[in-house]
Amino acid sequence: MNAAPKQSHAVIRQSKQAREKLQFPKSAKLLKHSDFQHVYKNGKRHFSGLLTAFYCFRPLTGPEGPRIGLTVGRVLGGSVERNRIKRRMREAVRFHLAELSATVDMVFNPKKSVLTAEFAAIEQEVKRAFEVVQKNAERRIEKS
Repeated sequence: MNAAPKQSHAVIRQSKQAREKLQFPKSAKLLKHSDFQHVYKNGKRHFSGLLTAFYCFRPLTGPEGPRIGLTVGRVLGGSVERNRIKRRMREAVRFHLAELSATVDMVFNPKKSVLTAEFAAIEQEVKRAFEVVQKNAERRIEKS
């Protein structure tokens, strides 16, 4: 017998609306290998204790908004550990994606310490990376 209390429909609807505000849509994901390579070769880097963020601004003629990619190499552990790192990183990105409005491609390259770090620390470093990129985007617009 299921002992868990049933949620009311209002609570379910409310949580669905809250989730929709904090989505990580496919249009915001960096998917092609060539796009990752372009960011690595032509972009800039932001280093922090738990991750390295590579970013490259896109021309304003194409689709607007950020595109985010994650790379987690085999050196960070087996598939279970790598997938856990990716889940934690995606969640942190999802929480703060709305704060980044620049037209930029970003690739997060987490370090092994993400596995054991507090989620708040991961979230803080992702937020800081977004702030740095947003600030550089604003400077870039001012110069042109």
